Amino acid sequence: MARIAFIGLGNMGGGMAANLAKAGHDLRAFDLSEAALAKAEERGCKRAASAADALQDAEAVVTMLPAGKHVREVYESSVLGQAPASAILIDCSTIDVATAREEIEKAEGQGYKMVDAPVSGGIAAAEAGSLTFMVGGTDEAFERAKPFLKIMGKAVIHAGGPGAGQAAKICNNMLLGASMIATCETFVLAMKLGLDPQTFFDISSQASGQCWSMTSYCPVPGVGPATPADRDYEGGFAAALMLKDLRLAMEAAQSVDSYTPMGAHAEELYTRFAEKLGGSGKDFSGIIKMIDDSWAPPALDSR
Repeated sequence: MARIAFIGLGNMGGGMAANLAKAGHDLRAFDLSEAALAKAEERGCKRAASAADALQDAEAVVTMLPAGKHVREVYESSVLGQAPASAILIDCSTIDVATAREEIEKAEGQGYKMVDAPVSGGIAAAEAGSLTFMVGGTDEAFERAKPFLKIMGKAVIHAGGPGAGQAAKICNNMLLGASMIATCETFVLAMKLGLDPQTFFDISSQASGQCWSMTSYCPVPGVGPATPADRDYEGGFAAALMLKDLRLAMEAAQSVDSYTPMGAHAEELYTRFAEKLGGSGKDFSGIIKMIDDSWAPPALDSR
């Protein structure tokens, strides 16, 4: 079994680290949050006093951080030059493509192998070890990272060279954000036209309108499989995180002069939902409340 340094124990990172520890690896965990560290200890991880402490003799370094600026800070102040040169570096954060490529280039310049490996699946999948990893990096770096990623996920896919994992993630989530809005609009229209939502689900889920946002993550309470809609849109993929990903997608689109009108409109709508109407902490499917609140469960918090 390998010694692994894991930096970043938030909602996603905590479950991911626990699965690596459960698999028998010597998991040294670090986070700025005392509560996150305590929870990690309870789940089989060993507490590190600092990022540098976690890196001691590490064979793999996994980071799961909020944004590109945090990844840059941690790698340049703590990881590069302090982790053993033989360690495989795996950044699972969702960040901008440019920063991912820059950090991998810097790591390779110091003799490291590194991949960007953002995830899809949410908190439940992180806990269950059933995430999907989209991985960017050289063939050699991917093969070295793959055994660790397979413990945390059901699918580990090599997307291409450095930064390709981030490119795949933001494109996927732009599609998800736009399709969820369309799904919400459609259900609201169907109900206003007098259709029972379950009946409409039964029809459309087997017709040409079928999509993941409908059949696996329906935004209407009590329809289809259990989703955050059945918990007043709590405990899922926060709208603030969807907005972050949509903004990354728009930045990337601008950098390559790609026309993305649906993505841009999705960003506009999630900005209004998350920042103007207090929905940032709600699941992203809760945007159905903004589209039409005449039928929906209790109103959004006014925070």
